[in-house]
Amino acid sequence: MSMAEQDDILSDAERRALADVSAPAGPAPSVLVVDDNAINREALAAYLRSRGWECSVADSVQQARAALRMRPSIGLMITDLRMQPEDGLALIRHVRASERAELPIIVVSGDTDVQEAVKAMHLGVLDVLLKPVDLTRLLELVSKELSL
Repeated sequence: MSMAEQDDILSDAERRALADVSAPAGPAPSVLVVDDNAINREALAAYLRSRGWECSVADSVQQARAALRMRPSIGLMITDLRMQPEDGLALIRHVRASERAELPIIVVSGDTDVQEAVKAMHLGVLDVLLKPVDLTRLLELVSKELSL
């Protein structure tokens, strides 16, 4: 029996069922980028998308909270610390006290002082990266956290 004949053993319904079983469950994990600076936010999101990561953005703590509530597929958050009216530390504290407490978080900040960085590290962030961001390091962290 040839390979072509063997392929015909499966019906279309069986093929679909087999594809469903072997397909990964649910959407791939995505990254949420939070920054009140549109240029920084969009540049970071575009970079991650260019590397194959699913990415969404939020321009405020309030928008980030809503995204985390509505999108369970978010598997990692990258946030700035210096934002108005609420800052990134408030957002991280909120996440740590929520049902998403285990969410991996990377801080990306331009003018963070040592005290802020230490507070963020105490809240269990993966890393604090200063701007201009070391994109190689960022990609390593994202890949490590989201590789299933």
